[in-house]
Amino acid sequence: QVQLVESGGGLVQAGGSLRLSCAASGRTFSSYLMGWYRQRPGLEREFVASISASGDYPYYANSVKGRFTISRDNAKSTAYLQMNRLKPEDTAIYYCASPKYSYSYNFEIWGQGTQVTVSS
Repeated sequence: QVQLVESGGGLVQAGGSLRLSCAASGRTFSSYLMGWYRQRPGLEREFVASISASGDYPYYANSVKGRFTISRDNAKSTAYLQMNRLKPEDTAIYYCASPKYSYSYNFEIWGQGTQVTVSS
């Protein structure tokens, strides 16, 4: 059974940084696209960033481009989201996600989420 477990969330002041981790288990991590989503208070879940199976092709939402960096370590079966210059509007539950199939771009497997709170 595939599992995604996020960690690294917490409380940080505006302008600060956090690094989220997503540890995957249950299949060959290096074969799958990985992504990060977030759900801000009162809003729907939204895409933040994704990275190809090889790690060569990151992609970002405009709202985080230039501040967040997605990466992965296939040897450790872990994806990361480095978040810099955090803003209060980045406050959200952050979810790690991945497709069910290696050829798919639909994020159907989700972690439990990790809370990020940015104070002003």
